[in-house]
Formats: sequence, C-alpha cells, structure tokens
Amino acid sequence: QVQLVESGGGLVQSGGSLRLSCTASGIIFGISNMGWYRQAPGKERELVARISSGNNINYADSVKGRATASRDNAKNTVYLQMNDLKPEDTAVYYCNSYRYWGQGTQVTVSS
Repeated sequence: QVQLVESGGGLVQSGGSLRLSCTASGIIFGISNMGWYRQAPGKERELVARISSGNNINYADSVKGRATASRDNAKNTVYLQMNDLKPEDTAVYYCNSYRYWGQGTQVTVSS
C-alpha cells in the first residue's frame, strides 16, 4: 500500500518561510520521481516543483528563486523549502509520485 504523508504546513506571515516534508512508503523511493503540487480555493491543482530520481529539479515560474526542492533517499522523504512566502502561495500542498497523492498540508500566508 502506497502512502505519501505531508507535513510542515501552517500559518505564516508574508515574507516568512516554511519547509514541507513528504515521507513515502510502499514505493521504491530511490527510483521514484516526486512532485509537489498545490491547489488554492477555486483554482486547479498546479505543479510547484518536480524532482526526479536523478535529482533533476524543475520549478514553476511562480516559485522560482523562492523554492528549493530536495530529497533524502535514506529517509524516503522529499522536501520543499519555501521562502519569501506571499499571500498567493496560500493553498493546500500535495506530494505526488506517479498516480499516488498525499492528503495535503495547508499553507496559509497572511498579508
């Protein structure tokens, strides 16, 4: 059974930082491509960052320069460090691997 469990969301002021974590089980993490997505109220889910099994990373233009994705294969965990957060970053952030999704973690940025 595949499980992706996100953590690290919360309420933060504009300009603040958060680090999201996603721990996976039931997959061969070291060879799995991983992704971070987000969905704001009334909007479609969108890609934030994608990190391949070979550690190639792509970011959405909206977070470039403010987000850093990383992975720790020994811990089956992928991270998303978000800095200089803005109110428009407010969303539920989801971890993804192929067809599997986590339950999401809420990030709220107050102005």
